[in-house]
Amino acid sequence: MSGDFELLELAIEAARLGGELLAERAAGGAEHSVSSKSTPTDLVSEADLASQRAIRQLLGERRPGDGFLGEEEGGEEPGSSGLRWIVDPLDGTVNFLFGIPQWSVSVAVADADGTIAGAIYDPNREELFTATREGPALLRSARGEVELRGRAVDPHGQDAAGGDLSSAMVATGLAYDAGVRAAQAAVLAELAPLVRDVRRFGSAALDLAWTAAGRFDVYYERSVKAWDIAAGELICRRAGLEIVELQERAGLPGGILAGRTGLAQTLHRIVS
Repeated sequence: MSGDFELLELAIEAARLGGELLAERAAGGAEHSVSSKSTPTDLVSEADLASQRAIRQLLGERRPGDGFLGEEEGGEEPGSSGLRWIVDPLDGTVNFLFGIPQWSVSVAVADADGTIAGAIYDPNREELFTATREGPALLRSARGEVELRGRAVDPHGQDAAGGDLSSAMVATGLAYDAGVRAAQAAVLAELAPLVRDVRRFGSAALDLAWTAAGRFDVYYERSVKAWDIAAGELICRRAGLEIVELQERAGLPGGILAGRTGLAQTLHRIVS
């Protein structure tokens, strides 16, 4: 347990390092060095690269034997310790570039059995979401520290423990590929009349963290990568939520779904 806590503290330090660097760049105005990756809408900026380099340097100095997987610069490096750090140095790049304050830094560390510790830092709200494999999911902010348990009762006092989606706030995301988006739109057209509302904010890590915090009832997204969800998935699990893997199917890549057991299973039947 003490080892998990020490790893978590390093994950927090790394996430804060990247977040503070990004906040300084955001305050400085528009990024001038921007390029596309898989599609014209899949963007990477110098801010992404600077954040990853700073985090990678910190982790390399503190734990040189660990492996590393980052979103940018072909960022996968083997290690000798059996541990690997999984980093999204800027989750929500498009939001960042457009000046929309909905982006985060996600840092997780994993072994052969899965994620050991994870931290998601939101510099815009100064909120830090954390969990370890054996410990609680927590939110630290200017208001103090609270344990995350998802949402048990909706804002109008109705019991939301079952599988009724009609009062559920659902979060999702869209892929960069236009063809996949078209298939996702068909699913959304079926889902929208069945739920209270749908939100698409553009940072998978924060979507997972906010689901653990009860701001969303359930979240699903396809085409996410390990760095998008490694920390957030652990935080949701430790908040008592169910995680369901979305299998690849015609026109749609695999993905993740997180929510209370009843809602998760109901939503899974619709989106899969």
